Amino acid sequence: MANILAVDDSATMRKMVTLTLHAAGHDVTCAEDGVEALEIARGRHDIDLVITDIMMPRMDGVTLVRELRALDDYVGKPMLVLSTESSQERKEQGRKAGATGWLVKPFDPDQLLYAISRVLN
Repeated sequence: MANILAVDDSATMRKMVTLTLHAAGHDVTCAEDGVEALEIARGRHDIDLVITDIMMPRMDGVTLVRELRALDDYVGKPMLVLSTESSQERKEQGRKAGATGWLVKPFDPDQLLYAISRVLN
């Protein structure tokens, strides 16, 4: 299956996402914020998909998506936002930064897996 980088400052959310993705056969690497995720991404060339929260310390998700899009290995990789943020303005910021899709927390595991299958295929 896919190698997925999951980024969220909530340990509970990282665990829920990881359990959902592992159950579907995906490998998951987690990061607590955008700075840690960017460090991981710079050292990994096998990440197939990034799932990120928006509101995080040190570096938010929109900035993370923008920074990842500047890396050669991540130009065409799908990036999903998984956030409590649902305003059209925030979604537009995410799209402009390069986000592929947007899901609102709390998430439905089947909906998350469906979104992943859509962007990976």
